[in-house]
Amino acid sequence: MIPGHELDIVYQDDALVVVNKPGGLLAVPGRGAENQDCVVGRLKQYFPHGIEQPAVHRLDMDTSGLQVLALTRQAHRSLSRQFEQREVRKIYVALLDGVIEQPGGIIELPFRLDVNDRPRQVYDPAHGKMGVTRWKNLGVEGGLTRIEFTPLTGRTHQLRLHSAHPLGLGTPIVGDRLYGNGVSPGELKLHAARISFRHPRTGVPVTFESNTPF
Repeated sequence: MIPGHELDIVYQDDALVVVNKPGGLLAVPGRGAENQDCVVGRLKQYFPHGIEQPAVHRLDMDTSGLQVLALTRQAHRSLSRQFEQREVRKIYVALLDGVIEQPGGIIELPFRLDVNDRPRQVYDPAHGKMGVTRWKNLGVEGGLTRIEFTPLTGRTHQLRLHSAHPLGLGTPIVGDRLYGNGVSPGELKLHAARISFRHPRTGVPVTFESNTPF
């Protein structure tokens, strides 16, 4: 194990691993030698005989929390199918940079990649794909609002855009470098706190939770 390249492993068996990813760490390798340190790369140091591409979903680099990885091809197929069919249930916790007074609701906004400013996503009612998020207000803390998000679709940057856009909550997540006032990796206050799915080998429903670090 390379010093400083450890993983916080929440659960492991012969089919899968659940890790608690820190904010600021890539989920999968990026382009260039400087973007090779990631959850997948670190996982291979722990499980060198696992499959080449273990990631079945991704978290944004700046998002912290639970990420599931497969150790076998069968597990990868099963988990990927569950994500594709929206059978996986995820809950995120975020701190928004302002006061939200509404108790909760559902946000439905179509958006797409801004090809001139990757990886930013933009609202586009004509050509965007619909993102749907259920949200609940958990309370105001010193001018910030703690929100529980349940994404019902899995669009890129969905929670970040739904928070910041005027047709969503109109208030960016604290530390968001693309849609708010963040300036450094790992500042984003968005945490994948809970994930539920069927175990790929047994079919038994399982749930994993991670304490929100902010």
